[in-house]
Amino acid sequence: MRIDLATDPVDLTAALVDVPSVSGEEKALADAVEIALRAHDHLEVVRSGDAVLARTLLGRDRRVLLAGHLDTVPIADNVPSHRAGDLLYGCGTSDMKAGVAVMAHLTATLREPAHDVTLVLYDCEEIEASRNGLGRIERTLPDWLDADLAILGEPTSGLVEGGCQGTMRVVVTLAGRRAHSARSWLGENAIHAAAPVLSRLAVYEPRSVDIDGCVYREGLQAVRIGGGVAGNVVPDLCEVTVNFRFAPDRSLADAEAHVREVLDGFDLVVTDAAPGALPGLSAPAAAEFVAASGGTPVAKYGWTDVSRFSALGIPAVNFGPGDPNLAHTRDEHVDVRRITAGTETLRRYLA
Repeated sequence: MRIDLATDPVDLTAALVDVPSVSGEEKALADAVEIALRAHDHLEVVRSGDAVLARTLLGRDRRVLLAGHLDTVPIADNVPSHRAGDLLYGCGTSDMKAGVAVMAHLTATLREPAHDVTLVLYDCEEIEASRNGLGRIERTLPDWLDADLAILGEPTSGLVEGGCQGTMRVVVTLAGRRAHSARSWLGENAIHAAAPVLSRLAVYEPRSVDIDGCVYREGLQAVRIGGGVAGNVVPDLCEVTVNFRFAPDRSLADAEAHVREVLDGFDLVVTDAAPGALPGLSAPAAAEFVAASGGTPVAKYGWTDVSRFSALGIPAVNFGPGDPNLAHTRDEHVDVRRITAGTETLRRYLA
C-alpha cells in the first residue's frame, strides 16, 4: 500500500490503520512509511528492524524528537477502518496511529521548522519490554535519540501529560501446611494467612505529590491471588501479586523500600519494575511546548516510553489525539477533530 504523508492527518490515520501491524508484524507498515519518508529530500532516513527514523539536519539550536509506536494489539474484527460522523473507528486509531499520523505528517511537510526534528516510529511497544524497538534503537543508534525535548504520541485526549508513573510488581508468598480439609486442624491454611496482607492493602492511603504542577496519585493494589491444589486439601502455599504505581520522584529503590515497609514481616520478591519519568516541564523546550498547547499539563497515570527518554536526561511529555480509555478495545476510535487540533498545536510549536 502506498502512503502519502502530505495528505490530511485524518485520512493518513485511516491509511495507517488499514495496514495491519500487530506487534511483531509491522514490516508492511514500516515498509510503506519508509518509502513515504524517503520521498522527502529534506530528511535523512534510516531503518532499524521494523522501526523507521527520519530527521532534519538544519543546524537549529534545539532538536525536538517525535516518537510513536507502529504496532497495535491483536485485531478484533476492527480493520479496515471506517468513519461515522466525527469518529474514526479501527484497531490502533487511538493507540496510537492518530498520533503517528500527526507526527509523520508534520515531519514530512515542514521543510523549514523552527527546531530540528527527529521522527522515531518504532516496533513492538505493546509486548514485552525486551522486544521494544526503542530499546534496540537506544543500543544501536543512540545519536538518533539526542534531543532537547521528546514528545510521545500516546493517547492523551489532546492534553499534555507530563512524565509518567513508575510501576513495580511484587509477589508475596504465604506458607502453610497441607492437610485433608476434613481434618483441617492438622494443617495451616496459606490462603487464610494472606488475610493480613489484603487488610494492609485495603486500608493503604496512597500519597499524592505535585511535580511541576502535575499531581501524581500513587496506588498499591493486589492484582492477583492464587493458592490451593484441590477442593479437599488445605493449601500450603498462597501467592499474592501486588502492583505499586508510584510517583516519578521515587527511584526503584525507594519504591521497593516503601512496599517492603508497608508489607513488613511478609516474604516478598520483586518480579517486574520500571522507573517513572519526571515531567521536566520547567525545561525551556518543554515550557514552550506547553505554552503552544494553550492548556494546563496534567500527570500521566500509567507507564509509557517517556521513561526511557527521562533516563537519558531528556525532558519528555505525552501528547496525542487518541483517548486512552479506548485503547485496546473492540470499538477503538478517535475523534477526528482532535487529530486536526493536535496537528495545529504541534505545528505552532514546530513552525
